[in-house]
Amino acid sequence: MTFESRRRFLRELGGGIASLALCDVLKQDQLLASSIPADSPLTPKKPHFAPKAKAVISLFMNGGASHMDTFDPKPELARRHLEAPPASLNITPFFPNPGTFLKSPFSFKKYGQSGIEVSELFSHTAECIDDIAVVRSMHALSNNHTPAILQMMTGFIQPGRPSMGSWTTYGLGSENQNLPAFVVLLDNVGPPLGGAQNWSAGFLPGVYQGTPFRNQGDPIVDLASPKFVEAQHQRSRLDFIKMLNEHHAARNPGEAELAARIAAYELAFRMQSQAPEVIDLSKETEITRTLYGMDDPACEHFGRNCLLARRLVEKGVRFVQLFGGGIAAESWDAHGELEKNHRKRAAAVDKPIRGLLKDLKARGLLDSTLVVWHTEFGRMPISQSVSGRDHSPYGFSVWLAGGGIKGGQVIGATDEFGYRPAVDPHSINDLHATVLHKLGLDHTQLTYFHNGRMHRLTDVAGEVIPQLA
Repeated sequence: MTFESRRRFLRELGGGIASLALCDVLKQDQLLASSIPADSPLTPKKPHFAPKAKAVISLFMNGGASHMDTFDPKPELARRHLEAPPASLNITPFFPNPGTFLKSPFSFKKYGQSGIEVSELFSHTAECIDDIAVVRSMHALSNNHTPAILQMMTGFIQPGRPSMGSWTTYGLGSENQNLPAFVVLLDNVGPPLGGAQNWSAGFLPGVYQGTPFRNQGDPIVDLASPKFVEAQHQRSRLDFIKMLNEHHAARNPGEAELAARIAAYELAFRMQSQAPEVIDLSKETEITRTLYGMDDPACEHFGRNCLLARRLVEKGVRFVQLFGGGIAAESWDAHGELEKNHRKRAAAVDKPIRGLLKDLKARGLLDSTLVVWHTEFGRMPISQSVSGRDHSPYGFSVWLAGGGIKGGQVIGATDEFGYRPAVDPHSINDLHATVLHKLGLDHTQLTYFHNGRMHRLTDVAGEVIPQLA
């Protein structure tokens, strides 16, 4: 290469130095393609077809939020309140000695241009109903909490299967190599029944399992190094451990847990700089914090989790799983005093959910983020303990918003008592197939070989819900 003048030589030299500096900055920020290790199991992968959504925020109402008290009004129950159900209804209760018909203690009214009826319990969420598609005809396999939760999370009532978040990250990888691809945010009143099985990677490599975050302080216990350990010393130690692990892996090919361990060490090191920053909500405006209900003690914790979920998907996290409700009396499982229980549980989540949907939409993130509101089952149309409810997996509701979902529509219907689907029934397999479809993944092609056969999230069933495609 020749230069016509000294001036051009200096200009070209300066540009070259600037380019090197720019590349270094991009590499540090994980914005340079080559900065993502090609052999990382979380390297971004191409979907099967063009996706509508890049990320999922799952809002799980733990304990079985009643459909006929939230998003599926049943006026016939009010008319038949305290009557004995006819034998023709063939009610199969979970607990013995079923009671009479039990009307909803909550009022419903129409919201939005779509005029969809929503309970007073979710009057804030109802402000966004034109962005929401309600599926009123879901059904599941189990009327017992733990297996029912597992089915909603993993597709199976048996433990040991990969969760939906794990399948998602297995299929798509991560857009941010400095944070987990799959983050779990628990309620402050406790974890769901089944615990970590609900965000387990099952037989998938361990790197795809969910990582529980705390929404204040250190996001992960013991994430930060002791103050006397300098970064270069920790980097040197990790390099040595990685060399030993890779040597062992070369002698034991196909040992997935070892590969996951190597990836976990490296991710933990990178998270030390970015994870504390992403949970630092101090830079959020007071208006934003209030939008999420963080000024209200009843919903401050779930509001903080919803705001954190938005920040995580902004950073490229693929799947964020939020739990609303804990165990027993702190869940949606209202075997006594249904009204008192559901008012408390809804007050903890309603404002934050509205805040999340409005904030995502205002930032242009709702188009690329699929929000799923779900629970493990609904309630029977009959009472238990006079004012309580019994479990019913035979018919219940979920809703979806964003990620290319056409809002303002109701899909399917339960019978006049809310007991079983009467129109357009849909299984958990259908819901899972639909979520994967919005992410650009064909649920029949997203498979993993284990114990002699190919497995998938939807097993051998499931169809994409056409109204949500």
